[in-house]
Amino acid sequence: MKNTLLIFHFLICALMTQGQNKGPLENVVITSQKKKTQVFTNEKGELQVNVSPKDVVKFKAAKLVRYSDFGARGDGKADDIDAIAATHAFANLHGLLVKADDGATYYIGGKERTAVIQTDTDFGTAAFIIDDTEVQNRNAAVFTISSTLKAFKPERISSLKRNQKKIDVPLSGPCLITVTNANVKQYIRFGLNQNNGSSQTDIFVVDKNGNVDMNAPIIWDFDQITEITALPIDETPLKITGGHFTTIANKAESKYTYYNRNIAIRRSNVLLEGLQHHIKGEEDHGAPYGGFINIGECSYITVKNTILTGHRTYSTIGAAGKPVSMGSYDLSVNRALNVSFVDCSQTNDINDNTYWGILGSNFCKNLLYDHCILSRFDAHQGVANATIRNSTLGHMGINAIGSGVLLVENSTIRGRSIVNLRPDYGSTWQGELIIRNCVFVPADGRPTSAALISGSYSGQHDFGYTCYMPERITIENLRIDDSRHPDNYQGPAIFSNFNPQMTDISYKEKFPYVITKEVILRNITTTSGKVLRISDNLVMFRDVKVNISQ
Repeated sequence: MKNTLLIFHFLICALMTQGQNKGPLENVVITSQKKKTQVFTNEKGELQVNVSPKDVVKFKAAKLVRYSDFGARGDGKADDIDAIAATHAFANLHGLLVKADDGATYYIGGKERTAVIQTDTDFGTAAFIIDDTEVQNRNAAVFTISSTLKAFKPERISSLKRNQKKIDVPLSGPCLITVTNANVKQYIRFGLNQNNGSSQTDIFVVDKNGNVDMNAPIIWDFDQITEITALPIDETPLKITGGHFTTIANKAESKYTYYNRNIAIRRSNVLLEGLQHHIKGEEDHGAPYGGFINIGECSYITVKNTILTGHRTYSTIGAAGKPVSMGSYDLSVNRALNVSFVDCSQTNDINDNTYWGILGSNFCKNLLYDHCILSRFDAHQGVANATIRNSTLGHMGINAIGSGVLLVENSTIRGRSIVNLRPDYGSTWQGELIIRNCVFVPADGRPTSAALISGSYSGQHDFGYTCYMPERITIENLRIDDSRHPDNYQGPAIFSNFNPQMTDISYKEKFPYVITKEVILRNITTTSGKVLRISDNLVMFRDVKVNISQ
């Protein structure tokens, strides 16, 4: 009986390992042949988890396991990562809930060990101390929320068209499709962090018949596809709740060696709720962080009732050989669709520029802030459709490039502009911008010449795509608190001066900018009493049609 049970455990564990996107269970071996439940590292360096047959029966009957069941001390001193990883490995094998022990404090040192979460998990009131002062592998997540479903490479798809409605491939269920053309470079970054761009990339959801979800459409023409991956979407929701996490910050050199000691979400259809993340021990230097909650290669993710912490801003030498401030994030979203942050806030002042903006994202679609109080919303290498509503944004405001609809409503923006179209990626938004029922406090009330929409575009740099301003901009019921302003203040502008070199119509752009066609203004008020202007650069925006009514 014992040998049969042992073989069963190894078989299931092997199947689970094959189903991982990146094999996070490969170094966990589960057996059930000894009378005592034990967790240890075997001679091969694998995490060996032996669960006594009696405990197997008990845990399955209870339908849950706790970290203490696998030897976690929870005293805030002993390193509990092996016990935590073992608990999740066993729970994954049997589909059991994982519950942290109430009142426990789990210390997690710098060992390279990732706990893989594939079942509902309740961190509850427990505390987790993640010590990054001595880390074996800065790229190893502490927790990875993953799927048991296996990615595969669809055949017979050699090209795609923008807004294509269907792909001709048989599927067993809904999938997340990621495509790449390595022969085309886009997002060729300009400025102090300049680079040679990223391979053309798109990510979208299809149903079992290959129909594309047109709420997150294909946004590029792919004349060629060099890589394509389909990841089946888990249709059963996974819920992760609670937990009070504290990162003891690294003391590494301030350069672009990002630390990813985090909770990595790599499974679709996940709710993460009620978590707190704090940071201790930041000094006058340190390596940046890639997001404590790091969401990637997935869809339908909600982060709710969560408290985060902005990271201290450090500087280094950028690609252009000059000093730059390094982005360091508590939230990171990459290659992900339909991601919502609801009722989220941060522990530090959202207007304190000592701390970097809380979010960074790339290659995303349908991002949402709802009832959030955070220092920044940011889309680096493009977002298709983004919504900020019922929220307050701090000193770094809303930064975005992308396409579709960018909607800002019922919100207070305290950045230097309401929306900054990122100059390092061409200040491009191919679509529509809507600002509705908002309050704008330029530069958090410091004296400044306010502009609602900022950016920069010289027309001399190839970003790898045509750059657009929003085709139509609608601004309704906006109150601008510009009571504090410079002596020479002429009133707020719709657009900042995107190109100071364009002083007359003879200016030539090698890569022409597609300027906004129409601005619709409804009920705009200013504290200063000054009238909203188009821009300091009347040449650049000479053909913009402004429709005003109160």
